[in-house]
Amino acid sequence: MDEVIQVTQWFSSITPRKKAKLFFFTTHADAPTPMVGSNDVDTHEETQLPLATTVALHNFKNIDEFLKKKVDTFSCYNVIENEITKTDYEYLRFYSACKYLDVVPPFLDLEKKSAIQNKFEMTDEERDYRLLLDSADLVLEKVCDSLKPAGVSQMWTALRKDRNLIRGVKTIEIIGFFVDPNPTGIKECLFFFIVRHLQMIKKINRVNTNRLERLIAQCDESSACEEGKTIDFIIDSLRFYPTELYPFGFCLIMCVIEGRDGAMQEIEKTMEISRHLGMITHTEKNPTKETIELVKKELMKPKYQFYSSFTCWFMSHGDSNSIVLADGETIEREWFLTSFPDISTFQLKPKVFFMVSCRGANKFSLKGDEFEGQSATCDYYDIGSALIRNRMLDITDSVRDISYVQPMMDTLVAYSTILDHLSGRADTHGSIYVDRACVLMSENISRGRSLTEILEHLSQDLHEILQETMDEDRIVYKQACHYDSFFRKTLKLPYTQYPKEDVQSAPQ
Repeated sequence: MDEVIQVTQWFSSITPRKKAKLFFFTTHADAPTPMVGSNDVDTHEETQLPLATTVALHNFKNIDEFLKKKVDTFSCYNVIENEITKTDYEYLRFYSACKYLDVVPPFLDLEKKSAIQNKFEMTDEERDYRLLLDSADLVLEKVCDSLKPAGVSQMWTALRKDRNLIRGVKTIEIIGFFVDPNPTGIKECLFFFIVRHLQMIKKINRVNTNRLERLIAQCDESSACEEGKTIDFIIDSLRFYPTELYPFGFCLIMCVIEGRDGAMQEIEKTMEISRHLGMITHTEKNPTKETIELVKKELMKPKYQFYSSFTCWFMSHGDSNSIVLADGETIEREWFLTSFPDISTFQLKPKVFFMVSCRGANKFSLKGDEFEGQSATCDYYDIGSALIRNRMLDITDSVRDISYVQPMMDTLVAYSTILDHLSGRADTHGSIYVDRACVLMSENISRGRSLTEILEHLSQDLHEILQETMDEDRIVYKQACHYDSFFRKTLKLPYTQYPKEDVQSAPQ
């Protein structure tokens, strides 16, 4: 069949609502296009123009032309070996969006997709189309689906009234002040225009969504929300780190085995829980400083920008300031923790570190006959008011900025013990902290729990367990864990538990 006919038939099979979403996903704000890192408003407005005209004219002609141009570009595109281009990113984004919306063009060359993924050095697991979708855009899609046309219209009215949000933007005037968002697909186009506009003028990004939340908060709940949804529900959905769909993130497991009984058990447990959480996992046994540097270099590769989160388990011996590597060398714990969060591929994404090692030799010892012989170390257990607000500072948009971010922001560091204290181990099963952390995370998948809730439960659970030193004194003691958080949103565990076989046979 002639390709022109195939393209025409493909367009005619896509609903207006899906066309709006395909345009939104394809113009992903974080993709390496001229949109990103540029102050050229005209470039941004050119991207917004099809949405603006569609809303104003109730006609999808310009969106159709935009998508057809993409298809034509991809049809003629020759994949260049080694060098990763802007079109490579766009091809993968377009394909994943089509796959997600179930509108994959029959004429799209999947061999080109595979060749592009080869350039990104993607493993079989990483070729799952869901990795290529931006989780922040998926959250925004769900927000849109939760709003009625009247709700999006009310957001538009609120935006138009704020001169700081519309000054000097030509596409705003194309749409006009009063909008009828009721025709099929127009609500989506208007909502996505608002979102991309706020991103364009640097008022929101994947972490900072306060300005969007404030627009939604001005809506009338009785007319704005779809059945079963509320304004609070919609706003709350924006206050979690976006980690939609598989994979939940990338997990790095580093474990010193030499001189650490039960270390292999630690690796098995952390690998199993990361798989159940839907993470793609890489393990480094007996890491050295050279290993750490190589891993950091690896994480700078472009493919890692597709991940929604980063988790690292580091298990070794240590003292108050340092962790001991496989070759006996030590590195400053602080150096390790501050060198990873600054990696650009994981900017504005949650980064979690589980630091499992002693931080000294002190023990919270328990004395008395009733504690003798009771420990888990050797005997392993298998188990806003408006009135108040008016008196507060008026923090205007002019003194807010989301462009510059401290490297440690969006990072959480969980320690297996408090400063200057031991971190206990079982003779054959390794770290008790690792064991309890994995058990509690596994038990709470699909329950809507956040990571910090799990860590608080872990603190309680671990501190109930009696442990015993492995020296001749056999002192019974308790261990206390804690965490330091620089999170700006809540990180929830996924709602789906992924068996290993599901991860290995993930859809391409």
